[in-house]
Amino acid sequence: MRLLVFFLLLLASPLAAQPTDTRTLLPVPAEARWGAGRFQVKSGLSWQVFTPSQGPATLAADSAVAEAVARLQQPGTGVPQRLTSPLPTASLVVQYGRPGNLLKVGEDESYSLRVTPMGVALNAATHLGVLRGLATLRQLLLVEKKGLYLPEVDITDSPRFPWRGLLLDAARHFMPLPVIKRNLDAMWATKLNVLHWHLSDDQGFRVESRTLPRLHTVGGEGQFYTQAQVREVLRYAARRGIRVVPELDMPGHATAWLAAYPRLASNDSVYGVARRWGVLNIAMDPTKESTYGLLDTLLTEMAGLFPDPYFHIGGDENDGRQWKRNPRIVAFMRQQGFVTDKGLPDKHALQTYFNRRILGMVTRQGKKMIGWDEILGPGLPPDAVIQSWRGRKGLYEAAKAGHQTLLSNGYYIDLNYSAATHYAVDPLPQDAPLTEAQRQLVLGGEATMWAEFVDSVIVDSRIWPRTAAVAERLWSPATVRNVPDMYRRLALVSQDLDRLGLHHRTAPEQLLRQLAGTPAALPPLRTLASVLEPVKEYKRHFQGFKYTTQTPLNRLVDAAPAESDVAREFGWRVDSLLASTSLPANQRSTSTKKMLKQVRSQLEQWQQNDARVQPVLQQNLTLREYAPLSVNLKTCATLALERLRLLEKNQAPTPAWLAAVRQQLDAAKAPAGQTELAVLPHLRRLVEAK
Repeated sequence: MRLLVFFLLLLASPLAAQPTDTRTLLPVPAEARWGAGRFQVKSGLSWQVFTPSQGPATLAADSAVAEAVARLQQPGTGVPQRLTSPLPTASLVVQYGRPGNLLKVGEDESYSLRVTPMGVALNAATHLGVLRGLATLRQLLLVEKKGLYLPEVDITDSPRFPWRGLLLDAARHFMPLPVIKRNLDAMWATKLNVLHWHLSDDQGFRVESRTLPRLHTVGGEGQFYTQAQVREVLRYAARRGIRVVPELDMPGHATAWLAAYPRLASNDSVYGVARRWGVLNIAMDPTKESTYGLLDTLLTEMAGLFPDPYFHIGGDENDGRQWKRNPRIVAFMRQQGFVTDKGLPDKHALQTYFNRRILGMVTRQGKKMIGWDEILGPGLPPDAVIQSWRGRKGLYEAAKAGHQTLLSNGYYIDLNYSAATHYAVDPLPQDAPLTEAQRQLVLGGEATMWAEFVDSVIVDSRIWPRTAAVAERLWSPATVRNVPDMYRRLALVSQDLDRLGLHHRTAPEQLLRQLAGTPAALPPLRTLASVLEPVKEYKRHFQGFKYTTQTPLNRLVDAAPAESDVAREFGWRVDSLLASTSLPANQRSTSTKKMLKQVRSQLEQWQQNDARVQPVLQQNLTLREYAPLSVNLKTCATLALERLRLLEKNQAPTPAWLAAVRQQLDAAKAPAGQTELAVLPHLRRLVEAK
């Protein structure tokens, strides 16, 4: 009875309000009030689950909750033990009202989590809310020398957007099941709830079709997911509260389709699966009824395989050149009135015709069609969902036309932008030119991991931890925008994902070891790699190294971080130092000397590293191309040390010295081996400080 009274009090009495404190949590919950106490977990977390509902759905939900509780285990914490007492006697008591409908967009994912010195209570309307709360509880667990504990807290939480996705491209480079599964684990840990599975492109068709088997045998070239494996992924995702939305790209990005079934082509050419990257402008013929017959057969099969109510048909990057070069297709366009005001063939009108035909097929299967923003146009029924990758303009136009919308522009994590860059992008900023009803059509967004320059080995390092910043933007209140605090918590998330089994830290380190060759060569090579980043956007396609689908991704550019933590942290130290040294000498902080020492130490390491790493670079043909970057790092560090000496003496550099230094810094911006020195902007701020 005492335990029952404790449990009721745990749910009813709020903690005293505390100032906002994000602690170890990412995404930040909607509301968190912290207490001064803690709950000590002495040997394994005992737990119970209570729900008033019964039946197969409840059993499945309980199984999902049990798996999530098991994932709470951390080093030294013991295995969670489930208790079956009819009274709440466990240290963790879980209660939910009903199994959540995973396939319902906007299903209740809210939860309340209460930690006191006496125990933990997790309550939610659905088991999906419990899964989100358990992800939060995992982040709260702290290990100290005296054991494991949970800080006292009262959390009330729910997502800002119902659609929080990650696109994983398995078409350009095939991603085996273990890759998919561990990234689903990471999605659960950061409260993402949609896996957008890009399954076809010019370079591959990756899902088994029993009705059209050449699609996966010819188009997939032996690398595809069997239908049994697809169902395995669906079950794995569902137990983590994650929906799986398939994408089969059409009518463009279709070379692999045409290699399998040439009758789909818009000309008489015979295609093989594409080996090169880029926009190939090869498209299906949208004028043939046989095209729609084949697609209807496939979509009927795929709709039965994938239960999600949404189906993505791509629709992007088709410039219509093949259509305009085919007299028969041009005649069809004129016959149908698909012409511009000037009487020229209108490829967009023809693609809208194609989209409407596909929309009808998808709708007959009980699905809602999603397409990239190129499909938006006059005559497209509002039932189609628009995913905007080219900018917010398309997102706003779609919402104003009555379409549900998703934002991916700004969340292209394959472009190697910083977490802060993605964090600043909001699907619904305050100044969005939308009515309240139109705002409701913005479902959320997706981080997108296109796979031209990632394979199954390094893909984790290009997704995580930066995607966690996108996850917070889509889950947390819009007011959560503190960038330094985000980075502090991102480092903690990165460590936790490592414990969860992600390879985002181990794979680049292993590649560095292979490149170094010997243990002695590893430290100087790591020092150089730590301040390199791959070139941004799509520049890697245009820097003298021709990539194909067969190119090994095992160079230093592949081991370098997408965002250099070393460079960013050095930048913060530079900013702190400059803020301190800008004050009069008698007003400077006592920590100024410490900051000067830290900055100087880092600069000296970079200055001296060139002599250590050059022999390593010169002895390995795959590393030699990075030698100029090491020289540039040494040169720029030497210049920054000179400026640091002047700062210590309160002396300004001469205009001639500053002009010469700027020229050298400009020259050092030149990339090599598809990488660039990420630390240069911070060195420039230091050198140019007044």
